[in-house]
Amino acid sequence: MIMQLLIKGLSLGAIYGMISIGFYLLWQTSRTINFAQGEFVTVPAFLMVLFYVVFHIPFVPALICTILISAFLLGVLMKKTLVEALIERGVLPLVVATIAVGFLIKDSLIVLWTPEALHFPSMISQKPFHFAGAIFSSVDLCNILMAIVMIYALHLFIRKTRPGKALQAVAQNREVAAILGINVQMMILWAFVINAILVTASAVLVAPIYMVKYDMGVELGLKAFYAAIIGGFNQVRGALLGGLLVGVIETFTAAYISTQYKSGVVLIVLIVVILLKPEGLLGTKELYEYR
Repeated sequence: MIMQLLIKGLSLGAIYGMISIGFYLLWQTSRTINFAQGEFVTVPAFLMVLFYVVFHIPFVPALICTILISAFLLGVLMKKTLVEALIERGVLPLVVATIAVGFLIKDSLIVLWTPEALHFPSMISQKPFHFAGAIFSSVDLCNILMAIVMIYALHLFIRKTRPGKALQAVAQNREVAAILGINVQMMILWAFVINAILVTASAVLVAPIYMVKYDMGVELGLKAFYAAIIGGFNQVRGALLGGLLVGVIETFTAAYISTQYKSGVVLIVLIVVILLKPEGLLGTKELYEYR
């Protein structure tokens, strides 16, 4: 039972972790706390329903179309409009703007599409796996595997490629990166595009579990935000650890206490971490602040 719950918690936490890494990327490069991150998951989920379920486009072409459109809407368009207009005005205007974007996305989906939940078929068989007396869901195992692949690919991109290293430099200090000749605005655009790809992957994984609805991103965005704070907002491994912890805590709380208290227990952990280690479990203290 414990092993089954652990796998289910890690599966859920892997999704939170990918969304949380998006928080990390946007904060480190542009000092943007994207409170529309949950709605950024909702958009590609609806696009996948449109292409795959409504238009009956095969899964891979539908996924490619979704990634391209999401990268443009959530990456290029978001950066070229709101971020470029508000980035020099500090954190608060961007926070308010992203909250407004979140409401705009939800209301638009209600008006232009439907407030009803939409079914999205799972891409893999629901056949359970038996191991050492435990029963594991193939969906949970697939979610963990896909998260590992996505996060490892991101790690290789950041550590091994020239744009990735430039992105890392901008994350460490935008002003110094600009002095060294790095195109800071282009790197911020890279961060938004990568975030769009991460939320698209998260949407594909979570849609068969929770169904597709205009408000599906609200809880996902909040849990990913908690995860980023718990693990460390300025460390990618902290965002991942926070996501896994939130998923495991929720799963075990629902199993051994009550589903009604799973969010409350996560909030208690969040408060304890803020009080004892404000920078997060794996986060580092920032000795200076830059814009």
